[in-house]
Amino acid sequence: MSDTDVPILQLNNVESSYGPVKAIRGVSLSVKAGSIVTVLGSNGAGKSTILKTISGIIDPRKGSVLYRGQAIQKLDPARIVKLGIVQVPEGREIFPFLTVNENLLMGAYTRPAADKAALANDLEMVFNYFPILRERARQPAGQLSGGQQQMLAISRALLAKPSIILLDEPSLGLSPKLTREIFEIIVRINREHGVTLLVVEQNAMVALKYSDYGYVLEVGRIVMEDACAALLEKEDIKEFYLGMKDSGVRGTRRWKKKKNWR
Repeated sequence: MSDTDVPILQLNNVESSYGPVKAIRGVSLSVKAGSIVTVLGSNGAGKSTILKTISGIIDPRKGSVLYRGQAIQKLDPARIVKLGIVQVPEGREIFPFLTVNENLLMGAYTRPAADKAALANDLEMVFNYFPILRERARQPAGQLSGGQQQMLAISRALLAKPSIILLDEPSLGLSPKLTREIFEIIVRINREHGVTLLVVEQNAMVALKYSDYGYVLEVGRIVMEDACAALLEKEDIKEFYLGMKDSGVRGTRRWKKKKNWR
């Protein structure tokens, strides 16, 4: 296998827990460089745990996490950021009492101090993606709307010069219009700068529309995977994620009973 064939990110049979409670169970997935991959699942399925395990916030009990073919599951989170893996957490987690500009600069804390010219260029880049941040640059970030805070969180991640961004529930609390705008910018970032994205989402329709490949997570396990165009045509996805009300335990049981669901 050549270097170009090695996924930028790969999880092999990963198991992570919160105390005695297993949150993800034998999860294996891979992300190709330059792609947008989504992990779908209901609340509590273990989606955020996958991202926290990749970021080093949670140490897996079993399995391995590989970045460019090298194991990273024992590394400190700060070291993982320096390697090029940056997470945008659920709920944004911006610094509300710092200005928008100060929040952005926090994203660049791993960059060399002499990198001022490149940093200025990257600030201009995020302001071009999200012009409202330029307008609000000197305002406390806590005064931004939910959608603007999501823009800020994504921009802060970009200031770290990532190879891959882990995006946790970007549509949470946003209107359909703002959700669409955010995902359109995500696609632009991916296409124009080659940044790989691993997105976890409950909004299946939006995630599948804007992503290349998808995994479906139920009760900590991957139960389905395919190209997003193919997932959109699967009856299980249509029934349990694209409009039907009962998409939780009942849907999981149905998948377990089916032998040839892939």
